[in-house]
Amino acid sequence: MSFQITVQPSGRQFSCDEGETIFNAAIRAGVSLPYGCKSGTCSSCKGKLVDGSITHGAHQEKALPVREKELGFALFCCATPHSDVTIEAREVTGFGEFPVRKMPTRVAKISKVADDVIVLSLQLPANERLQYLAGQYVEFMLRDGKRRSYSMANAPYKDDYLTMHIRHMPGGLFTDQVFGSMKERDILRLEGPFGTFFLREDSIKPMVLLASGTGFAPIKALIEQVAHNKSQRPMTLYWGGRRPQDLYMRALCEDWVATLPNFKFVPVISNAHADDNWQGRTGFVHQAVISDLPDLSSHQVYACGAPIVVESAQRDFVALCKLPSEEFYADSFTSEADLAQ
Repeated sequence: MSFQITVQPSGRQFSCDEGETIFNAAIRAGVSLPYGCKSGTCSSCKGKLVDGSITHGAHQEKALPVREKELGFALFCCATPHSDVTIEAREVTGFGEFPVRKMPTRVAKISKVADDVIVLSLQLPANERLQYLAGQYVEFMLRDGKRRSYSMANAPYKDDYLTMHIRHMPGGLFTDQVFGSMKERDILRLEGPFGTFFLREDSIKPMVLLASGTGFAPIKALIEQVAHNKSQRPMTLYWGGRRPQDLYMRALCEDWVATLPNFKFVPVISNAHADDNWQGRTGFVHQAVISDLPDLSSHQVYACGAPIVVESAQRDFVALCKLPSEEFYADSFTSEADLAQ
């Protein structure tokens, strides 16, 4: 049995098999709905159920609070229909132009840039390249069918290697391997590209780039792409960490300040120790944005990092700073620990 899904306001229609999520059916039909984690955690795929009946699979309440569910909102990555359904969702233009591929890749470099961060450089097979948009991610295919997602930290035009920024999560199936047994020339398998977090090149609005920790990785790719395009769009990067060493590529950001005429960099530290001798901004990184830019009505925001940072930024920028909700683009780094909570 299958059901017909109608997307408003576009009027696009596609079929969804019984037991299949609306999101999976949309992707299969070439309909580009926004998404992030695909596990009911980040709320990127949230939309409105206009008509019909659905059941939600497992999801975190913070992604879809009971009150929002009562108002008819749904997470399409974990919603399965029981009838023909009409939904209200913003379709993503520019997404899906590159095919999702499964590819082997060889570890070319393992560069430790902080005590708990490695830059992993991967080489694809000769005469092959992975086409993707700056900001997208791939999934590493691990043992027993498990997968781990990481964003490309380099813009697509810089394709000698695919680079990922890997933070060590003690006990993590993949990160323990990266920080322990992995060595150069090891073979990994990946699939991608995925994700609707990418540069919207049709806009000329000033960009606020918000990163926490290794959420800097896809933000770095976005900045490289803007620079490569010779775009004149103003960019301000707010990068937050607990300690100064968490900003593991701060020197690169300072280089951008010197070489990119429309680029500004604001590092923010939330838990500096006395011996850090930190003289810069302190507190939560998204609050630094609110302090500097109380009116975001004419901006675009790209945010990536810990779920609490992304969620707080989205809520407060829209509610307090007049940011149009459709101009907030995010990729929340959801770990297995987050999913288990």
